[in-house]
Amino acid sequence: MRTTRARHGAAAAVALSLVLAAPAPALAAAPAPPAGGDLAAEAGAALVAARAARGPLVFRACPDVELLPEPVRCATLRVPLDYARPDGPRISLTVSRVVATGRADATRQGSLVHNPGGPGGSGMFFPLVGALPAWRDVAAAYDLVGYAPRGVGRSAPLSCRAPGERPKAPTQVPADPSEAYKAERRAAARSYARGCARRSGEALPYYTTLNNVRDLHVLRAALGDRKLTFMGASYGTYLGAVYATLYPGHVRRMVFDSAVDPDPRRVWYRDNLDQALGFERRWYDFRAWVARHHSTYRLGPTPEAVRASWERVRGAVARVPAGGVVGTGELQSAFLRVAYYDDVWPDRAAALAAFLRGDPGPLVEQAGPDPDPAAVAGAENATAVYTAVLCNDASWPADWATWDRDNTELARRAPFETWANAFLNLPCASWPVRERQRPVEVGERPGSPLPRTLIVAAERDGATPHTGALELQRRLGARAALVTELGAGAHGVAGGRNDCVDAHVARYLLRGDTAGRHLTCAPHPEPAPVSLDDGATRAPGNAPRALLPPVV
Repeated sequence: MRTTRARHGAAAAVALSLVLAAPAPALAAAPAPPAGGDLAAEAGAALVAARAARGPLVFRACPDVELLPEPVRCATLRVPLDYARPDGPRISLTVSRVVATGRADATRQGSLVHNPGGPGGSGMFFPLVGALPAWRDVAAAYDLVGYAPRGVGRSAPLSCRAPGERPKAPTQVPADPSEAYKAERRAAARSYARGCARRSGEALPYYTTLNNVRDLHVLRAALGDRKLTFMGASYGTYLGAVYATLYPGHVRRMVFDSAVDPDPRRVWYRDNLDQALGFERRWYDFRAWVARHHSTYRLGPTPEAVRASWERVRGAVARVPAGGVVGTGELQSAFLRVAYYDDVWPDRAAALAAFLRGDPGPLVEQAGPDPDPAAVAGAENATAVYTAVLCNDASWPADWATWDRDNTELARRAPFETWANAFLNLPCASWPVRERQRPVEVGERPGSPLPRTLIVAAERDGATPHTGALELQRRLGARAALVTELGAGAHGVAGGRNDCVDAHVARYLLRGDTAGRHLTCAPHPEPAPVSLDDGATRAPGNAPRALLPPVV
């Protein structure tokens, strides 16, 4: 899911961004994983992990391309493409680490491995959080370890489009798609799926959550840890939950931040339908906040009036793209961020207000295409990994009638992001892998109890609705604690936004206990409005904090 969506600033879900190329020769479906099933793959993972434990990772200065300063050090982990063939083709995963700052060995507790979500997000920057005040005590006790999962960054990078096929701004996306537009998007989705098969070949079926879990198992062993201490955000919570299910004896402590609903019946098609409803709630929250600051922005004193101002801006860029580069696609992509992070609210509101006053500059700055080619390539890579993992992980409806019926009905209640979400995931309807994975039945297994775990979630999170946290807690058993940030909805709760949440996380990571099973924290403060005279800038509005998954 797009938290899972990590949408990485790409307009892939909201623009007619998949090039409608000339008809291509038919491609054979990518092969299904070889026979042998999960038993062979699990045996392979156990073998590779045992080997990794005998040869720990060697960390050296990070390559310049990683943009990671000292004291971060980097290593390369070799894993099989296919765990059913542990001695077959291998791929390399990049890993980063800052060693624990505590002076006494008695205070050190091993490695804390982080996954930022996506799927498609890179955790290579995670060790830098140790310099933040909220992480001081944890950084003293743990080596902070990040990594780029398979397919991401320099870890056997996956791509579904050549540079020349990437979308060019502006793009225009109708609020209420016509039948002709839907047909265009179906063709674009099929073209994109073919591109994934063409550019990845036989590797395509092996970008899955199960293989990500096996990679994590090998990484744990290569770090020299008998048991895993892990923190996952967004999609990273699903990754951690599957790990805990398959390897309960190797779990030490786990923090699940902004939990995906792991119910196999919802992975991933239904989870994405639920997400559209969550985004609608957060879109309302943003408009209500803007209305409360009408004296600053003059966009309307009620959420309905703010929506009318939004529609005026949308209509204007549909007729004449702002700065020649911001159409309705770019506008939607930029404003989806308000459903993820409330710290972007002041700048987004200021950009709307400035546009309606005759100044399109802030809107172009915040919503226009990124001029950095590396960022564009990174966004394409993230979208490719997101698509491959979700499409490989589970069965998706193959008939358009199901998608059209479900999303047409949903759009009546949640128009803000329903169709953009559907079109982002539509390649899964024609995914060229013959055999999809079956989602794991996450949860405690008889005779294999899990240690205490901790879930943290915002009550009004749009990307991962709170019901997912409740379902995960139910499945993880009586020793799973849930901390809910009441009345808040920013995606990614831990790591500097809410002192109460951070205190619960630190207590758990440092001492292994919690203050109870169902805990609550007051919401973090709402952002203060930004005066139009101060201007609106790109950096605060588009730079998520280190722990938050990038938006695909």
